[in-house]
Amino acid sequence: MKIKDRFHKFAQKVSNACGSPYAFGFAFIIIIAWIVSGPLFGFSDTWQLIINTGTTIVTFLMVFLIQNTQNRDARALHLKLDELIRANGHARNHLIELEELSDEELDRVHKELNEAQKKTESRIEDVQKHKSKRSRASS
Repeated sequence: MKIKDRFHKFAQKVSNACGSPYAFGFAFIIIIAWIVSGPLFGFSDTWQLIINTGTTIVTFLMVFLIQNTQNRDARALHLKLDELIRANGHARNHLIELEELSDEELDRVHKELNEAQKKTESRIEDVQKHKSKRSRASS
């Protein structure tokens, strides 16, 4: 098994565990214990340094683990959406790899899709008005 695969599995497990209520409870207990121990250590610089160092280390490591799991989830989601676009005969296949476009190209596609949405909304409103007129006329 490649180191990359092992890291993916490890990152996923740690991410899932850290997102659990148990992890939150554990972190909460650590903070309470640290606060309660303040008077024992006279609220010294060392007492403050302990929590600051601990949280900095945990945060630093968690950034990489969370980024890894988010990258993997985003990639899987993109692949699923790409498959849906390919499977739909009415979809525009050039939208499949949007994530590879520049910001300017993405802005252009965004504008196109917004215009298409407005046209669709306008058509829906026209159909609803027409139905409403027909129902009033038949009453």
